[in-house]
Parts: sequence; structure tokens; C-alpha cells
Amino acid sequence: MNDIFHKGNRELQEQFNSSKLADRVNELIVHDEITSEEREFIQARDMFFISTVDEQARPTVSYKGGAAGFVRVIDNKTIAFPDYDGNGMFLTAGNIALNHEVGLLFIDFENPQRLRIHGEANIVLDDPLLADYYGAKSIIRITVRNLFLNCPRYIHQYKKIEPSEYVPKEGYEAPIPGWKKLDAVQDVLPLTGLE
Repeated sequence: MNDIFHKGNRELQEQFNSSKLADRVNELIVHDEITSEEREFIQARDMFFISTVDEQARPTVSYKGGAAGFVRVIDNKTIAFPDYDGNGMFLTAGNIALNHEVGLLFIDFENPQRLRIHGEANIVLDDPLLADYYGAKSIIRITVRNLFLNCPRYIHQYKKIEPSEYVPKEGYEAPIPGWKKLDAVQDVLPLTGLE
């Protein structure tokens, strides 16, 4: 069994009498290879959330967005996505550089469904996939440890209005974000990489 639980989970399961249920759910849905249905789900998304931790185990969560299909399933154990221009803080990438453990949450808000992925991430600066992602600075590859579809009952249903005008694409010059026009950052904006 691919047991995803630790002491903290187990103590709460005991307290709330859910150990047998947790074991059954773990047995039924947690697995370590991406199925064809999960591949389709992942590659149809245009956003996900990723959690990382720093060298002191302090967590952060980031939203990652792009055109539908910007996350690729390379094989049944590997996914990859581009690391696009950001605000120069490199919170996600910096954490991955020091601590490779990540958690991802993919959500379909229009047809409520969610998928969790846990694994080990690496930043690849010279990845061959860079040529496929206009504007990407690097590729982040994740080796899947485990994944599972999660109960969607609390997902609020939303309708997508339009994609972000900032998503990089070849032949299109995205507008400059408002924060990059602030006087307070003009003297520290890099000449390349964040313009």
C-alpha cells in the first residue's frame, strides 16, 4: 500500500474514529503512476497550485497559470511545466532548488474535480522542452511519488471568462504589468528576464 499518512494524520484519525475510512480511501485511490484519464485532466488545465517549503520548512503556495496544456505529462511518472517570468522573488523555484518536495493541486472549477500530486521537483535550465514554451526561463520537472483524485464536493463552480492577457505566446507582446511601471521599482528592474 502507498501509505500517505504520518503520525499527525494518524493521531487525528484515531481521535475522530476515521482510521478505517482513511485506510480504505488510501487503498482505493492513492497510486504512484499517472493514468490516461489523469493525463487528460492535467493537460486540459490552464492553472494549478503548487506548494513548496524552504530550508526552514516554512511553506508557501503559488498559483501557476498558462495556456491550457502548459503542464505536460511526459510519462506515467513525470510531469513538466514552464517557469515563466515572475516578480523576481523566485519563491517556488528557490524552494525547489533547496528542497525538492512539492505538492500540486489541479482543479476544474467548471466541472468540479480535483487532483493532488506529490513528488520531487527539479529545475532544468537547459531542458529540451524550453523550445516549446515561448518566454519560459526554465522547465520544472516533477517525478510523481503519489497522486489521487480528491472529492470535489466543496469546489465552488465557476465559469472562466477569459484567459490572462499576460500568458506568453510567440508573436504576441504581452502588456507590461502595472507593478513593473511603479516608480518604486524602476531602479531595480533587471534589464532582462522581467521586462
